[in-house]
Amino acid sequence: MSPVRIAQLLPRPTSIEETELSTSFLADLVLKLIYYKSEMSGVEIAEELALPFRGIMQQVLEFLKREEYAEISGSKGYGEGGYQWLISKKGSERALQALERDQYVGPAPVSLDRYNEMVLRQSVGDFKVGPNEVQRAVSHLVLSAELINKLGPAVNSGRSLFLYGPPGNGKTVLAKSIVRMLSGAVYLPQTIIVAGQINRLYDEQNHKRIEDPPPAPRQGGALLNSAQSVDERWVKIQRPEIVVGGELTMRNLDLIFDPISKTYEAPFQMKANTGLFVIDDFGRQAMPPMDLLNRWIVPLELRIDFLTLQTGKKIEIPFDQLIVFSTNLDPKDLVDEAFLRRIRHKLLIDFPDEKMYYQIMQRECAARNIDLLPEAFVYLMQTHYIGAHRNLRSCHPRDLLDQIVDIASYFGARPAMSKQWIDAACDSYFSEL
Repeated sequence: MSPVRIAQLLPRPTSIEETELSTSFLADLVLKLIYYKSEMSGVEIAEELALPFRGIMQQVLEFLKREEYAEISGSKGYGEGGYQWLISKKGSERALQALERDQYVGPAPVSLDRYNEMVLRQSVGDFKVGPNEVQRAVSHLVLSAELINKLGPAVNSGRSLFLYGPPGNGKTVLAKSIVRMLSGAVYLPQTIIVAGQINRLYDEQNHKRIEDPPPAPRQGGALLNSAQSVDERWVKIQRPEIVVGGELTMRNLDLIFDPISKTYEAPFQMKANTGLFVIDDFGRQAMPPMDLLNRWIVPLELRIDFLTLQTGKKIEIPFDQLIVFSTNLDPKDLVDEAFLRRIRHKLLIDFPDEKMYYQIMQRECAARNIDLLPEAFVYLMQTHYIGAHRNLRSCHPRDLLDQIVDIASYFGARPAMSKQWIDAACDSYFSEL
């Protein structure tokens, strides 16, 4: 489904009912906001909560005024949106009670049901690529045609992929390149309300926001009118790309409760929904591999995941991402046959042959403005690989040339693949420790 069509499914709400939030909840959110800010206009409150003023914030503020929780202190603009609001003593007491429950202040949340619906409408499984898209996405890598042709169907599955093979041959880079194929925008809520609890989902560190051109100015502020546009509680982002490695723990795979703010942080797989989730260095986590594998049995099989609140209540969310396991270890030492059956695609990323190694060396030399002379390459192969009974690895050209650049910098000379510097780089890089 196109981003335009998706945007049409997220119209800006025009009433409190359309937010799927209660007046009481919104009133508490406003009181906490004013309590922290001291004084705010109606439009400023609406912008902070990412909700329109007319039809929603206007009604909430009228409720607060009627119940003597807040009062108007003046005006700095035209119309009701410019009224300045102060919190009363009674309102301060209610705000403190609300802060005891949680300290969240920010964009109003969306419902869990709404989130689940939109994940399925933007499913990564609906995104399809062809040979041209795959070729463009991996054009910066040197890969065999056979591997490229296996990669495309794995991406189109939108399910699971297992990358394995010896280290230093580009598994991680290849995994991250997949996101280039998953182009296009999706919409993600900033926060979700789950059983009355705030769950933070949008993450500036892991989600890349797409900024649309600003709308034409409207009298009274951007949120004053509720003309047709996207619900601003949702953020337009590139399809997610979440990469974790040895730091992954079981705690990171469930809702993470912050005892200070009394809010939750979404787990990695939830942040990765509609996109890519890479578990790099699989098997090197602090937990036993089978514990992690057992955690994924149900999600991989049923495409749903279950998360647990502090209260013990379990919630259900879609498990909608292309999950990639990448490992340097022997898969037979990590997984059993039952788990491998649940992994849709398995790709061996092996040592490059001499032709591929030469192509990588060409690219790396060009990037550093180093001439690649045929005789220098032959010397490197015969002396430091064939003669040394050493396997070729895709990372070697980059690392060896970086060594040569360091040596040249020390002597104040232009980097070059001379026999002397090739020997020095290899002696340093391949030294037995």
